[in-house]
Amino acid sequence: MDPRFFPHNTHHEEPLFFRDRDPQLRQLKRLPKSYRPPLLDALPKDAPGIFTLGGGRQVGKTTLLKLWMAELLERGISPESLVFLSGEMIDDHHSLLRHLQEVLAEMPDKGTRRIILDEVTYIRNWDRAVKFVADAGMLERTSLMITGSDLALMLEAKATFPGRRGAEDVVDFHLRPLSFRESYTLEVGDEAVAEITASDRRPTPEELEPVFGAFERYLIHGGYLTAINDMAAEGRIRRATLAIYADWIRGDFAKRGRKEESLREILGAVIRRMGSQITWNSLARDLSIEHPKTVADYVDLLVSMDAVFVQPALIENRLAGAPKKARKVMYSDPFIFHAVRSWLRPVDDPFSEQIVSAVRAPEICARLVEACVATHCARHFPTFYIKAAGEVDVAYVAEGRFWPVEVKWSEQARPAELKQIQKYENGRILTRSRSVGAVQGLPTIPLPLALLRWPECMGKAGRNPG
Repeated sequence: MDPRFFPHNTHHEEPLFFRDRDPQLRQLKRLPKSYRPPLLDALPKDAPGIFTLGGGRQVGKTTLLKLWMAELLERGISPESLVFLSGEMIDDHHSLLRHLQEVLAEMPDKGTRRIILDEVTYIRNWDRAVKFVADAGMLERTSLMITGSDLALMLEAKATFPGRRGAEDVVDFHLRPLSFRESYTLEVGDEAVAEITASDRRPTPEELEPVFGAFERYLIHGGYLTAINDMAAEGRIRRATLAIYADWIRGDFAKRGRKEESLREILGAVIRRMGSQITWNSLARDLSIEHPKTVADYVDLLVSMDAVFVQPALIENRLAGAPKKARKVMYSDPFIFHAVRSWLRPVDDPFSEQIVSAVRAPEICARLVEACVATHCARHFPTFYIKAAGEVDVAYVAEGRFWPVEVKWSEQARPAELKQIQKYENGRILTRSRSVGAVQGLPTIPLPLALLRWPECMGKAGRNPG
């Protein structure tokens, strides 16, 4: 093995002390708040195949895989059968092929071999090397886990390695920031969350007050563990933390030869038009970018990076998106919104001058809240909005039908704003009220409580989440 990979493979020397010696796991121990992602339980244990793990940068993919390594070692697998390779240290497919041949030759002849290839998108033409070793039979008895911060990695793997992925039902995994439920569990523990989300009771407004406080914090840190720990340690998000995420977006666009000025324009337009219906043509008219296709290409790249979410309109009788109708574009997470905003409009103290003020500004906060609901739904189901005589903020598809959800983050819901959702007997309204109730025959649920109970609170579909 190349000595440059030794820091990530300390288990070869002292497997019992891997958690203490590994750089990511040492750092995790030092954090005030740490979290074991449930996705760990879904990762393959012994099955050979080619697997992918996608997700935005700094969301914790490397740490997740180091935890996976630690748990595999604690189960008693041979340390020599497990290798971690960092794509940041590999230039192209020729180098990658050489490293793969080298580590495979050093691994035991019996049992499942496991290779983690982290941040593969740094490696030029990486897929050619993986296809070569797969076709040459070199990956028999091998579980190859490939990670990347570009979700197009998963689509590329599907197209490049048909018939080579293995026998597992699930071969592609997606790591996201903590959901609101996960972040609240980190604050108060499993028992407290289980108690307040029990289906046989209605929490009092006093019981819901800390839940609303936690949701306001979620609108700041967005479930990103680095930001959560900034808040825990300092009561604020550090400027350096915000810069990490903004620099990631800029850096990935630069690697693809895209113009930073065009990126700035589009990111700013997403902030201004968040929650509004747009077409690529209308967006291009507001920018110096001449071609709508260029706008669409930039947005698609942001989607593949998990930075933004595109919400199409729903064709109700087809349960599918309407390609010719306007769509909504929003940031996939509140923290990404804050990080981008701090880059576009630098200030001396972004936490006080931008983040806190945004969460307290009714219009901006309402757009962030609506985006949170839409992106939480999209974690489980195909998610759209409805545009007919009126509008419904979110409609997700499950069990052969759509389930409409209206978001009202104001003190009162005006009847005219509920005209469309009243047409659907299975509609739900998520509100800022501290009480469960009803408006014009439709159930209303305190919005943070609904996210804690997601998806059980959303009716029949909640019993069978996707």
